[in-house]
Amino acid sequence: MVVGDFPIELDTLVVGAGPGGYVAAIRAAQTGQNVTIVDKGNLGGVCLNVGCVPSKALIQAGHRYEHAKGADDMGIKSENTTVDFSKVQEWKGSVVNKLTGGVEGLLKGNKVDIVKGEVYFVDKNTVRVMDDKNSQTYTFNNCIIATGSRPIELPTFKYSDRVLDSTGALSLEEVPKKLVVIGGGYIGTELGTAYANFDTEVTILEGTKDILGGFEKQMSSVVKKRLKKKGVSIETEAMAQGVEEREDGVTVKYEVKGEEKSIDADYVLVTVGRRPNTDEIGLEEMGLDLTDKGLINIDNQCRTNIENIYAIGDIVAGPPLAHKASYEAKVAAEAIAGEKTEIDYLGIPAVVFSDPELASVGYSEQEAKDAGYEVKASKFPFGANGRALSLNDSDGFLKLITRKDDDLVIGAQIAGPNASDMIAELGLAIEAGMTAEDLALTIHAHPTLGEITMEAAEVAIGQPIHIVK
Repeated sequence: MVVGDFPIELDTLVVGAGPGGYVAAIRAAQTGQNVTIVDKGNLGGVCLNVGCVPSKALIQAGHRYEHAKGADDMGIKSENTTVDFSKVQEWKGSVVNKLTGGVEGLLKGNKVDIVKGEVYFVDKNTVRVMDDKNSQTYTFNNCIIATGSRPIELPTFKYSDRVLDSTGALSLEEVPKKLVVIGGGYIGTELGTAYANFDTEVTILEGTKDILGGFEKQMSSVVKKRLKKKGVSIETEAMAQGVEEREDGVTVKYEVKGEEKSIDADYVLVTVGRRPNTDEIGLEEMGLDLTDKGLINIDNQCRTNIENIYAIGDIVAGPPLAHKASYEAKVAAEAIAGEKTEIDYLGIPAVVFSDPELASVGYSEQEAKDAGYEVKASKFPFGANGRALSLNDSDGFLKLITRKDDDLVIGAQIAGPNASDMIAELGLAIEAGMTAEDLALTIHAHPTLGEITMEAAEVAIGQPIHIVK
């Protein structure tokens, strides 16, 4: 600590400025708290800078290129379609800059003080914030920790110019001819699909029996079918062993059912999960209750075992989703203000921006049964929807999960185009306690993909119109 480092007193301190932290800071300020937010990186965190937003921009650019090559079955032909990948990256960067600049404006507009630096907890009311030159001590009344997560690095696949994490994959200066993706979860599938759309020869190596393990097999099967059409090779039960790097590429060694194999590529992308950023910032020394995986234990108001300290986002249990972090952020900020609020995860959607997209909310059919509910699962195919057919994108289905005794909507799964947007209506239905009849009686515009929700609800109440019962 530098000489003359007199503590600065704060009301509410937010550590981390990602989609959890900056939302927490704004909501806390709206409740009348004096708020300071601190982050060692750029505002917006991983999500806005090197995660959710830039990856979706790259995915969209890949779709545009794929569409620009034409569609023979629609009578559209195109010749000599090319990609200037430097321009793609420039455009992606402009999207990121607009959003991160917007976050700064929102924080300042809500009178949140912004501090740059790395935080270390001294005790339950004190932190030290350090940058390259200085160290400053702050004391606080309440603190919300939102430090996020980082990619897990495998000992045999150390990150380098050719061995990439998701950040590296989003920053490539060229479209690779060949790419190996280790891990067939949502990140690996999304980025693998994006580059496949740019004509990269992609191989996905997944250690379990199937890709996209968090989703029902019926859903992942729709994605696998489309990936194979794009020429993507998927090897399941494949255990990555190591990598040999060259100046112009890599050789990835892996094993499938006892058979040793290898594959050459320009790059290898490693997406085997994320690790919470709870180490080396003084949390254990402070006495905070952590799991053996480094997650912070919280109650239903995001409060830790230390009464004035709260934790949200990737550093607490549950899926590492930006919108989960933002939701928890509001709960924590309101709890500090003394409002009656608590977390309820049933209505939180999960989305994969694959091709086609996957989305789910609430219970799956099996989860509902495991929870003791008697349920109905009512499906409607995209192939029976006029809008999906006119988009020439009709693979997939919507499945509605309702309770047998009263048709209450308790879950939904979608595999199909625009699933990420369609799932919001079903999340609202769960939050509002709506029944299948409520959805069926809601007039949906025609022709739209949204009609599929209404049609599935009609199946649930035994009155389907556009499929035979």
